[in-house]
Amino acid sequence: MAAALERLQKTARDNPLAAVAAAATAAVAAPAGARGLKLTTAFLASLRTSKRHGRIDGYNDLHNKDEADDRNDQYADLVDSYYDLATEFYEWGWGACFHFADRRGRETFAQSLLRHEYYLASRLALKAGDCVLDCGCGIGGPARNIARFTRAQVTGITINQFQGDRGTALCKQEGVSPLAKLVQGDFMNLPFKDNSFDGVYAIEATCHAPDRAKCYGEILRVLKPGATFACYEWCLTDAYDGSERHKKLKKDIEVGDGLPDLVHTSVCTKALAAAGLDIVEARDCALDGFLAGGDPWHTPLTPSWNPLSWPRFQFNPIMFFLMPRILTFLELIKLVPAGTSKTQVMLQAGGIGCADGGVTGAFTPMWLMVARKPLKELF
Repeated sequence: MAAALERLQKTARDNPLAAVAAAATAAVAAPAGARGLKLTTAFLASLRTSKRHGRIDGYNDLHNKDEADDRNDQYADLVDSYYDLATEFYEWGWGACFHFADRRGRETFAQSLLRHEYYLASRLALKAGDCVLDCGCGIGGPARNIARFTRAQVTGITINQFQGDRGTALCKQEGVSPLAKLVQGDFMNLPFKDNSFDGVYAIEATCHAPDRAKCYGEILRVLKPGATFACYEWCLTDAYDGSERHKKLKKDIEVGDGLPDLVHTSVCTKALAAAGLDIVEARDCALDGFLAGGDPWHTPLTPSWNPLSWPRFQFNPIMFFLMPRILTFLELIKLVPAGTSKTQVMLQAGGIGCADGGVTGAFTPMWLMVARKPLKELF
């Protein structure tokens, strides 16, 4: 520990930006040691050159529209703005795989995310050489993992150019670019030919769609006959009762996670059938339970006072208080762009909403749907 502290001090003396990073690491990621310093330094360096966080006021204006229909009409701007704002925070605080998973048995946080991805891939029955679409891929963490796991050719699509560029760089950096690639585009109007893919999956992504049936219809179009679509959807559950608490968590999730409208599980299931896909299974994986020593999916968002707990340590009340103030100070000295602190506050609200949704059971981020394209389309 003393040696690590000495290295941090030397780094801080040699590099003023790293000095701020070291301070933030001590507050946020001290237990991660050199890894925490590296992550935080990269995070702050990326923020320093970013002009994207100036979009926070415009994003908030979009979400201040009272009617979901108004937000749906402008979903592309809303979602693109959101990921311009959130992507660096996601990668810094969560990793390259932007999704939840319950933790089973003695799995690590990273292992639980991988297992969650591999299970979805297994439902597609992929084999080496298959062409697969990741619909709403973020920076491509799951696409790279599934490409390595199956040896399939995985194409990820994201509406956000920054995510596409970042994911492409990571594909090259990790040596998986021959198998995994990212393109910028809108899954409401997929830029691919009919009957192009041996499988399509979406991990907590199509919740951004303004019209689920149209989104699933595009997925149907690009699937080969008989091929499978599998996804985890963000949904309200039967436990949602419209109480003030539930209305608040719904709004917090929508604002903090870039959703035009958070809908009930039944809406998604009916939309899948309306699109013309044959439903194989639809269930809430959050109800599967977890083995002794595991945790439910929302545990990482609940407060932990254990400084060895990553990422839960970021979500204790002290860090909720400190982080916006740290970032406001960094804005004042122009180490990060204006709007960074507001972005952090917005993301915190989303985290609180998700955690409360998990605790109450009113929300699930893992409504599993598996469906097949008919071998012959009905006319």
